[in-house]
Amino acid sequence: MPLPYSLARPFLFGLDPEEAHDLTLRTLQRLQGTPLAWAWRSAFIEDPIELAGLRFPNRVGLAAGLDKNARCIDALGAMGFGFVEVGTVTPKPQPGNPKPRMFRLPQAHALINRLGFNNDGLDAFVANVQRSTFRQRGRLLGLNIGKNAATPIERATDDYLTGLAGVYPHADYVTVNISSPNTKNLRALQSDEALDALLAALAARREELAREHGRRVPLFVKIAPDLDEAQVDVIAATLRRHGMDGVIATNTTIARDAVQGLRHADEAGGLSGRPVLEASNRVIAQLRNALGAGFPIVGVGGVLGAEDAAAKIRAGADVVQIYTGLIYRGPEIVPEVARALKALGRR
Repeated sequence: MPLPYSLARPFLFGLDPEEAHDLTLRTLQRLQGTPLAWAWRSAFIEDPIELAGLRFPNRVGLAAGLDKNARCIDALGAMGFGFVEVGTVTPKPQPGNPKPRMFRLPQAHALINRLGFNNDGLDAFVANVQRSTFRQRGRLLGLNIGKNAATPIERATDDYLTGLAGVYPHADYVTVNISSPNTKNLRALQSDEALDALLAALAARREELAREHGRRVPLFVKIAPDLDEAQVDVIAATLRRHGMDGVIATNTTIARDAVQGLRHADEAGGLSGRPVLEASNRVIAQLRNALGAGFPIVGVGGVLGAEDAAAKIRAGADVVQIYTGLIYRGPEIVPEVARALKALGRR
C-alpha cells in the first residue's frame, strides 16, 4: 500500500508550486529503484489495448510536461501507468521563461504554467531515458519533442527533425508538441500550411530513420484545445495525409472563462486541470468525427477521477493521460482510473 498522498499534499501545497514540483522530482529520482519506492508504488491494472501498432498495457498514461528531463521514468511508472510520456525536450538546453511561472488555482483544481520548455537539452534527456528500465518491463515510453525558443519559427522544422532523430531509437512513440502556449509563435505551427510542411518533413525523416533502425516508431501530434471545428477538421486531414499514427488532445488552454475572479486567473500561460475538461472533450469528439473509427486518440485535460476519464473515452478517446490530476489527487488516481476504464470496457 502506498503512503496516503493526503499526508504529503499539505506540505507540498505550502511551497511555491515550482519548488514543490522540483522537490518531488528530486525525491522520486533519488529513491526510484530502492526499497523506499513502496511509498508511491501502486497496483498495476492490466487492461491492454492495441493502438498505432503498439500494445498499451492499460489505458492510463502520464502526460508530458511533468518530467521534462526524463529523470523519473521508473518512479512515475511504478504508480501504475501503462505508458509514460516525458519531455518536452528541445535540441539545446534552455532555462525557459522567468520565474514565477507556475500557479495553483486550488478552488478550480487547476494550474497555470508558463514554464516555456525549460529543459537540459537532448543529450541529457536521452542519457536519462537510457538509464531507465521502464520499457524493459513491457510498459510504453513516449518521448515529446519541441523547438528551442531562440530558433526562429521559420526554422522550427530543423529543431523537430533534430529532436526526432535524437529520440527515435529510444521511444515507443514520439510526440510532436506544436501546442504549448508558452513558446512564442509555436501554436502557429497548427495552421494549415505550416502543419502541412512540418509533418511532410517529419514523415520523410521518419521513413529514413525506420530504415536505419529497422523499426517504424509511431508519430503522434499534440494539439491545443483552443481550436474551432474548421481548424480541427484541417488538422485531422493533415494528420491523415502525412501518415501520422495518432493525436494527443489536448494541451493546456489560454481561455480563462472557467476561472474568472480566482487568484492567479489572469496570469499568462496554459491553464490545466478541471477547467480544460470540457474544451478538451469537445476537440476529442470533433477529431473522432473527422478521423473516423480506428485512428488513435489520446485524451488528456482535466482528468481528476474515474468519471472524467470515462467521459474522455465516451467522447472518442482510446486512452487517457493525467498530469494535473496527479498533483491534486496523488498516485492513487492512477489505479482508480485504470480500474474504472477496465470496467467501462471498449467503445
